[in-house]
Amino acid sequence: MKKRVFGRQLSRERDTRRALFRSLIRALVEHGKINTTKAKAKAIQADIDKLVNLAKKDSISAKRRIFAILGNDKETTKKLLKEVVPSFSDRSGGYTRIVPLPARRGDAAQIVRFEWVKEIEVKKTKATKEKTTKTVKKKESKSTKKK
Repeated sequence: MKKRVFGRQLSRERDTRRALFRSLIRALVEHGKINTTKAKAKAIQADIDKLVNLAKKDSISAKRRIFAILGNDKETTKKLLKEVVPSFSDRSGGYTRIVPLPARRGDAAQIVRFEWVKEIEVKKTKATKEKTTKTVKKKESKSTKKK
């Protein structure tokens, strides 16, 4: 009997399940929306809310914890802290939505679009100028000249 057992197994072992959740969370932070099965989306929805609430604390320990949760990925952590969290400063929860899509053709699995409730404003970074290299012509030596 499964009494007081919390969480979804998704027919995977613990390490595989954690890796799956981590990759889904990273994909959502990077791309803003992902298409996945309904069970996977529901499984990570609470984790996303906890991650955003942790990022709102803006302490060094919270940043380190987020960095560890996202698999030591600096770019994804930076994007979460600089772009995602400021857009949800007025909300206390419910940062994602699940939009149903047609069932998958091969196995009729219920597919959903998992996305942020608000559109995330992407800040564009300035393009850095490429360094130009100068070609230096070598002077011919006069030692080979006959007298």
